[in-house]
Amino acid sequence: MVDTSFPEHRTAPDELMARVAAMREGDADWRGGRTFSLVYNVGDPALEEALHSIANEYLHENALNPFKFPSLLQMEREIVAMAADLFHGDPRAGSLSSGGTESIFLAVSTARERFRATGGAGPVNIVTADTVHPAFAKACHYLEVEHRRAPHGADLRADVEAMAALCDGGTAMLVGSAPCYPFGTIDDIAAIAALAIERGTLCHVDACLGGWLLPWWERLGVELPPWDFRVEGVTSISADIHKYGYAFKGASCVLYRDRSLLEHQYFIYDQWPGGLYASSTTAGTRPAAPMAGAWAAITTLGAEGYLEHAQRILTTTRRLQEGIAAIEGLEVTGSPDMSVFQFSSAVHDIGAIGDVMDDRGWHLDRQQGGLHVMVFPGHDQVVGEFLSDLADAVADHGEARDMMAVYGAVDLGEA
Repeated sequence: MVDTSFPEHRTAPDELMARVAAMREGDADWRGGRTFSLVYNVGDPALEEALHSIANEYLHENALNPFKFPSLLQMEREIVAMAADLFHGDPRAGSLSSGGTESIFLAVSTARERFRATGGAGPVNIVTADTVHPAFAKACHYLEVEHRRAPHGADLRADVEAMAALCDGGTAMLVGSAPCYPFGTIDDIAAIAALAIERGTLCHVDACLGGWLLPWWERLGVELPPWDFRVEGVTSISADIHKYGYAFKGASCVLYRDRSLLEHQYFIYDQWPGGLYASSTTAGTRPAAPMAGAWAAITTLGAEGYLEHAQRILTTTRRLQEGIAAIEGLEVTGSPDMSVFQFSSAVHDIGAIGDVMDDRGWHLDRQQGGLHVMVFPGHDQVVGEFLSDLADAVADHGEARDMMAVYGAVDLGEA
């Protein structure tokens, strides 16, 4: 029951926390390794302690004016430079944002502004595959940019020929995923970037999911399709630090091939009695804690820590995929390039299997064609239990309860 009245009196801290504890009884148990999205369970006590400490240190600061808090400006510059080092980019051509949606919004806005600044006229569009994250559709909706979606191919990657057929004189940007969320496959970024060069347009790589893991998998010897700034024609990359960068929400980054592109992202307004207003992202007030948390996560772990967690994820991903494939009637969809994938069945009711897993306390996202898994370091503690429960669910699942394939929601219900 939602209390709709404004509180008349103060609430003591112990009473407040008791109410919070009661409200949280139905929340997903991410610390127990039973969730496969939304919260990235690292299972690293030292990192968690560092994140709690830095959050407390920067709980109240505001990065709206970074010159008032030079430590935050230094942190942002260092994070961008470290990300550029991972992605082989320009250490001065990027910024932090509140998450993947804002990073994508900024990339679409930059493409639109660059299109206009270079003489483009008429309606603006971007071209993506249908597997691209819905944040692109959301950004286009708000920015009044047409979103043209090409179908994905049989390999679950973007159909580049279909994308080319959708391009015209109003195309401001092409987009590829590294990887796409539904299937964990990396698009043919080299081909998309080559098309962008041919068309004289920008090429964005959505690495919100993979940006902070793929470089470490590459160092571990995993063969991956090229996807970062080493690919000629790639002009921007988005990568969430609060995913496989292991910072707390919300911290992401958007990087550009050069600073001239970054300048299209800025908003500057000098017609206000309050003085010159300028911002580098869509946000005005910028919470300091997530920025500091991102810096703390990267600094605490270093390459050594990231490689350790990347190996844990790699090993766990292979164990899960092999274990799922060994259960009669189940199969992993396609050939995922990373630690995110879908599994489905041609003989069993996959929705009913998901229902049984729900009843056993597991949280698997439902997609249009199956159940979705995203592997975190902490999942290495629950592989056996998960596969055992999944095998039981396949053997005895009954009829599905018709749960919808829903990732986000807007309905807050009745008071």
